[in-house]
Amino acid sequence: MWKWGALLLWFWAFVAGAQEKDDVWVLVDTKKLLLHVMRGDRVIETFDRISIGSRGVTKAKRRGDHKTPLGVFRIGWVKESSRYHRFFGLNYPTLSHATRGWLRGWLDDPTYRSLIRASFESAVPPQNTPLGGFVGIHGVGRADRSIHGVFNWTQGCIALTDDQIDRLSRWIGVGTTVVIR
Repeated sequence: MWKWGALLLWFWAFVAGAQEKDDVWVLVDTKKLLLHVMRGDRVIETFDRISIGSRGVTKAKRRGDHKTPLGVFRIGWVKESSRYHRFFGLNYPTLSHATRGWLRGWLDDPTYRSLIRASFESAVPPQNTPLGGFVGIHGVGRADRSIHGVFNWTQGCIALTDDQIDRLSRWIGVGTTVVIR
């Protein structure tokens, strides 16, 4: 039993130390449709008129639901050139999303174990699970520019204009914390 206690203490120490107060992080406000670049508790830059999933937000995302997952994420990879101009992929599904999905019967044991392993190895989790994947922050790219900022149009991502995503890329990269609330 003491091993679990030691592991839990290590995990909380890791989480607490992972984000220094002066580090840059991102706060996505899905109600006001704003993305804030933060340093500690200070806003450095704000991007307005963002778009989220066409069906809103959820704590329990599933593949194809067109909802943006709520939670705390890290940027796991960057694709500099994509159909959405630039793509910052999030480490979704996180351990909390995986556990919620497993408890609801949406994930089988091997898939759940692979998501646990990715979480503890700080690796990009499998992106082809029943919980969905390829959730990130991106530009408009080849999508319909006329609806951006007017409708929430993504399949679960956070979208900015191409100009905004270019400006955002100066602040963030792999490892940056992203809070979606």
